[in-house]
Amino acid sequence: MRILLVDDEEALTAPLHRMLCREGYEVDVASDGQTGEQMATQQVYDLLILDWMLPERSGLELCRSVRSRDRQVPVLFLTARDTVDDRVQGLDAGADDYLVKPFELKELLARVRALLRRSPRQESPEVPRLCCGDLALDVSNQLAYRQGRCIELSEKETQLLAVLMQHPGQLVSHQALQSQVWGLANPPSSNVLAAQIRLLRRKLEAPGETPLIFSVYGKGYRFQAADSV
Repeated sequence: MRILLVDDEEALTAPLHRMLCREGYEVDVASDGQTGEQMATQQVYDLLILDWMLPERSGLELCRSVRSRDRQVPVLFLTARDTVDDRVQGLDAGADDYLVKPFELKELLARVRALLRRSPRQESPEVPRLCCGDLALDVSNQLAYRQGRCIELSEKETQLLAVLMQHPGQLVSHQALQSQVWGLANPPSSNVLAAQIRLLRRKLEAPGETPLIFSVYGKGYRFQAADSV
């Protein structure tokens, strides 16, 4: 699950980012409201954690903007504003929960779990398996199957392969892969992406088997399914 954290207090975002990542979440971080809105527009998130007072654009404005496009994604406000009127204003803007600073990280984590459990997005289970030609991908268990082989994949390899298999025969740009797999906040270098693709090819393409992933020089990659046998 992917979370967007928008807060300009590095003393808070750094430990919170580490804690959420340890819990298995993918976390993107923005330090101002304008950047946060751009990221929320370009990427699908399972949860937004927003500070109220932000540079460029307030968390309240950001929440309203997100709600005008997406009525499902849960929003958790972090703020020092603790009056009843402030809470009402935040909830009216579309927030689902409200946590007053300072707070314990354990409490925030509990709120995160509760919001994700209640999220309408979780009512539709992920497609457990993608199939293209003679290749099948079990996303949940990070396993691929080809020509009778069971291939163990890393988390990043699974995510890269899933994106490519969802667009068979289409060019998927370097930028699209970087943003969907690593997030906009911490994109890897082109060398890291190329290395991950190289490792993925080695696992999927045994000697004598038809190649599946093709490089489009300077642009990205294309997944071309081999015929089932």
